[in-house]
Amino acid sequence: MYALVEIKGKQYKAEKGAVLTVDRFENPNGEALEFDRVLLVTDGEKTTVGAPYVSGVKVKAVVEDSFKDKKVKILKFKRRKNYLRQNGHRQQYTRLKVEDIIGA
Repeated sequence: MYALVEIKGKQYKAEKGAVLTVDRFENPNGEALEFDRVLLVTDGEKTTVGAPYVSGVKVKAVVEDSFKDKKVKILKFKRRKNYLRQNGHRQQYTRLKVEDIIGA
């Protein structure tokens, strides 16, 4: 059984025991979260598609860890114009472990 769930505007495939890497949450490690924006639920035989969300279905997850991704370097360069700009960015993520899909 799995569900497609919307978390912070992005869609993820959530199965029991799956680990999801999502945009950063401020919640401490070990805290339980519930997501009710479920777009689709299927158990292999029966599939329920929401319009836009499936009512009565929630996904329970636990915050495992917060971390930063590898650095992405941004370079802007124009030849013969003495123009060079360098910048870097490290995106922050949170790792969630899906505990259960309730109401499916």
